[in-house]
Amino acid sequence: MPEPRVDVVLPCLNEEGALPWVLSRLPDGYHAIVVDNGSTDRSAEVARELGATVIHEPRRGFGSAAHAGLLSATAPIVAFCDADASMDPADLPLVVDPVAAGAVELVLGRRRPTTRSAWPAHARVANWALAQMMRDATGVNLHDLGPMRAAGRPALLALELADRRSGYPLEMVLRASATGWRIREVDTPYSPRVGRSKVTGTVRGTFTAIKDMSRLLAAERRRPTQSDRGSERPQ
Repeated sequence: MPEPRVDVVLPCLNEEGALPWVLSRLPDGYHAIVVDNGSTDRSAEVARELGATVIHEPRRGFGSAAHAGLLSATAPIVAFCDADASMDPADLPLVVDPVAAGAVELVLGRRRPTTRSAWPAHARVANWALAQMMRDATGVNLHDLGPMRAAGRPALLALELADRRSGYPLEMVLRASATGWRIREVDTPYSPRVGRSKVTGTVRGTFTAIKDMSRLLAAERRRPTQSDRGSERPQ
């Protein structure tokens, strides 16, 4: 059975040093869409030279970059991966293959640090707390927000994701769960990134992400459940 064609969205902000390794690790049949989110280095030029499709998204924010990549994708399956070399694109089949087989609609890569320095303590604690709230909100046994993930492109577009900041990955899970998607979590190695992180590497970035995601979780708790909607039907 031939490997499915997959577009890989790589949100990018000053990742010139990491991109050569990242793009060289893509499996056959996987195409990179590098979304430049205002880089001041040669990230866009390097990505283009290495054969990636380069999209420029001037609106800053992880969600802005990720969604611009989704809108530019044409493959039936879209995967997302960080562009900082913390995750190996050679591992993408771990999240893509169950989607391609029709076993599930969304697969998230649960980060498994390869070294103690790969995941700062403050970010790990924040992720633990958010994962607990995510489980409470969705009923899905998830342990990580999973920056490496994959789903079908038409289905992703139908979710009509609106967050354009740090809450985008969480909104995807919340809306997918509310829509009845089958969601699976798989282990993926997580290594120290190249360069400085814009989110988890700083306390300020982590706080911003927590605020964005907490807002989404609060909105999810206020959303009527299926049983609530059923009880409101006229007798």
